[in-house]
Amino acid sequence: QVQLVESGGGSVQPGGSLRLSCAASGRIFTKLSMGWFRQAPGKEREFVAAISGTGLTTIYVGSVKGRFTISRGNAENTIYLQMNNLKPEDTAVYSCAADRPSSPVADPPRVPTEYDYWGQGTQVTVSS
Repeated sequence: QVQLVESGGGSVQPGGSLRLSCAASGRIFTKLSMGWFRQAPGKEREFVAAISGTGLTTIYVGSVKGRFTISRGNAENTIYLQMNNLKPEDTAVYSCAADRPSSPVADPPRVPTEYDYWGQGTQVTVSS
């Protein structure tokens, strides 16, 4: 079993920054593809960003390109989401997800159903 623990959410004014962290633990034995999704009240879960097992491939939803950066940490199967120039429409519960890829170089998934493990979520609120 794999557990994902997120941290780093909070409240910030428009234009501010936050960094989310996600650490995977358990019986893993591989480099996981990992991603971030978000869900605002009354809306469907939305893909935000994902990174391959090697860290060489990153993908983003268009609305966050140039503002958010996903990266892998030095600890294996730890990722970060640096969020800059935050907007009120970024307000949501952000959840980390992980997938056991066929290969560490495989492109990470964008679709929630392709992820095997999920964190509990962390609230991000952007408001003046």
